[in-house]
Amino acid sequence: MSQTGNVTQQPGQQQQPYSQQPEYGQPAPGQYSFGQATPVLPDPKMPWSKAIAVTIAVFLVAGVVAGWAWQQFAPLAQYAVDDRGGSLGEEQMTKIFGPDGTFTAIGFLAGLVLGAAVFWWLRNYGPWAVGIVVLGSALGAGIAWGVGMLLGHDRLQPRLEASKPGDLLAAPLELHTWTPLASWLVGAALAAAIIAATTWRAEPVATSSSSAASQTSPQVH
Repeated sequence: MSQTGNVTQQPGQQQQPYSQQPEYGQPAPGQYSFGQATPVLPDPKMPWSKAIAVTIAVFLVAGVVAGWAWQQFAPLAQYAVDDRGGSLGEEQMTKIFGPDGTFTAIGFLAGLVLGAAVFWWLRNYGPWAVGIVVLGSALGAGIAWGVGMLLGHDRLQPRLEASKPGDLLAAPLELHTWTPLASWLVGAALAAAIIAATTWRAEPVATSSSSAASQTSPQVH
């Protein structure tokens, strides 16, 4: 039997290096001591087909509802019919872009709410969740415009030909520019950005007093 310093070596037993032996009070490899954060396992991801199908269904229904709301609540200018045709007064001229403003407001709110819900639901997909939300919002914008035009777009010229002086004809429901369609994308992207910024957390740096103690403790040779 031979001794080296404070470590006793039994015959036929190899001495392990001191650096590989756990210190007193330090948990062995694979274990966690009280107060140390255990690794958080991410929630399992659903198949891509299900995630895309559910997103399409949500924005499809929302687009139909938004298109109906646009047709119901958009203010329309009134044409006064006379012997020369139809004309707009000064007050009615201010309502020309009423459908554009209504579509923008409805689209932004719908994109904001649905974008937040879908992005939070698909947050485990990382950056791909943003792409799914943006594509879904673009689909919702197109569906809303199509449903609104189907329900409320009546061509003005045929109605003018069938009218008589003194009648008031509502202007056809339409968008005068394609900019309102982007309100869905802006709302959805804003919701995704806010959620990503508020839920982002830097990974904590693992620190322990045992590492400092091991550096200051004398090594045994």
